[in-house]
Amino acid sequence: MSKDENKVRFGIIGCAEIARKASRAINLSPNSTLYAISSRSLEKTKNFAIKNSLLSNSLKIYGSYIEILDDPFVDAVYMPLPTSFHLHWAIMVAEKKKHLLLEKPTALNVTELDKILDACEKNGVQFMDTSMWYHYPRTGKLKKLLSDPKLFGQVKAIHSSSSYSPGQDFLENNIRVKPDLDALGALGDAGWYCIGAILWAMNQLREVQLELSLTCSASLYWEKEETVATFYCSFVSHETMDLKVYGSNGTWNVKPQQVQVTNELPQEAFMSQEFAGLVKAIEITRSKPESKWPRTSRLTQLVLDAVNKSIDLGFQPVHM
Repeated sequence: MSKDENKVRFGIIGCAEIARKASRAINLSPNSTLYAISSRSLEKTKNFAIKNSLLSNSLKIYGSYIEILDDPFVDAVYMPLPTSFHLHWAIMVAEKKKHLLLEKPTALNVTELDKILDACEKNGVQFMDTSMWYHYPRTGKLKKLLSDPKLFGQVKAIHSSSSYSPGQDFLENNIRVKPDLDALGALGDAGWYCIGAILWAMNQLREVQLELSLTCSASLYWEKEETVATFYCSFVSHETMDLKVYGSNGTWNVKPQQVQVTNELPQEAFMSQEFAGLVKAIEITRSKPESKWPRTSRLTQLVLDAVNKSIDLGFQPVHM
């Protein structure tokens, strides 16, 4: 472990398909390394490691989640389990003093998320969800453009969309369409990005009303600023991932050719790098965990809850 002793050592709980991308990002990041992986069986963990070319003398292979939590060399845990499992295992991660990188959606509702965040805070561990695009340098560049009052002015309208059509096998077998595993459906998966992008642009919330599970759309309204935002997310539409922001002085539409920032690493590796940096800061300086990321996740979860509440009320407005 000598060459990796200064890196944050990650353990992965759960061998979901998304863990393939995360494992690559952890190893690409200059300040983190994949130390251990686990699933509910040793055979499944080994197959995941072989399939993704992860096997090495230094990688620990475990056949249960608790083995990773009991490993004293694991600094942080990435958890891509179904959302219905998050509450139990996330709290266990925190209580074992492991920093937590949690797959989104973070919880079934904000009550569950608050319990997770409380456990992280009490145990002094860093929390972050896996909205990787926040950490990409291009996002910071775009934020500067939106924050320029002369160039852009006040945000007056926003539209965000995230949709894809993954096929019949997904619609029949994927955990995202199984209410007992991931009850939030397209809203929790694709909608998390839409809501996060809108809040990234506005940073506050007033009213939500809705027009479920495979397709969902909603509108948000900031009364004081007279700003409206809408989003659309779906598992049965052509692929989209768009964000349009309309200002009093100009309009911004996400297109790669408009704002180019050259980087050697993918956005998920930047996320791993930032998370590992926060973990090391806590370890070295004994500082408190960065509160920005729990707040960001909680606000997104609050909007998800409001959308669900609006559905329950027959698509009536929900004030927050």
